Amino acid sequence: MEYNTSRGKMLLPEYGRNVQNMIMHAHKIENREERNRAVQAIIVVMGQLNPHLRDVDDYRHKLWTHLFIMSDFQLDVDSPYEKPEREALAERPDIMPYPKGKIRFGHYGQYTQKILELSKGMKDVGERVYMTNSMGNFMKKQYLLHNNNAVENQVIADQLHELSHSELTIEKPEDLIGTNQVLKELGIQNNNNNNNQRNQKNSRHSNSNNNNKNKKQFKRRR
Repeated sequence: MEYNTSRGKMLLPEYGRNVQNMIMHAHKIENREERNRAVQAIIVVMGQLNPHLRDVDDYRHKLWTHLFIMSDFQLDVDSPYEKPEREALAERPDIMPYPKGKIRFGHYGQYTQKILELSKGMKDVGERVYMTNSMGNFMKKQYLLHNNNAVENQVIADQLHELSHSELTIEKPEDLIGTNQVLKELGIQNNNNNNNQRNQKNSRHSNSNNNNKNKKQFKRRR
């Protein structure tokens, strides 16, 4: 019996050992035209084994890259794409700098704060009003997304005024989008409404029981 520990190393295990063996066999084919046909068939098999790659942009390019990796970059075939270099694939990506800016209100996000901070450059009155109302509604949605309870429109207006460094002011906070409408769009149930409906249902049930008791007592007296 042959154990996996005694077999050759699998460079991409997700394709299985049979695909690895087919690539090794294609590498030994001396006739270049026949070797190219064999590789084309292997690419088809690789695509069938990993259908999720079809959702990746230029997934055939991905398959050819995996083919060369599994051949240890030794396979000499006519590829529709440039043959990848071992060194290029081994390079590590640059370290992304961690943002150090402070966010005043975390549930609004960094970009909301930046947009409002840059609002002081807006001079057109119409644009400022449109910007103010749009950002107010957006901020209310973000607030309810992280705190799925009711929020006063004046709170949103005050926080927008603060984030814009007093440059933007919501003149009519009561005109902001309604809380129930926001929760409905977000697919979040309003706990207050649910509690009211539950209380009304319990009240109706209690009244019904009381009416039944009164009817029974009235019948007994008669």
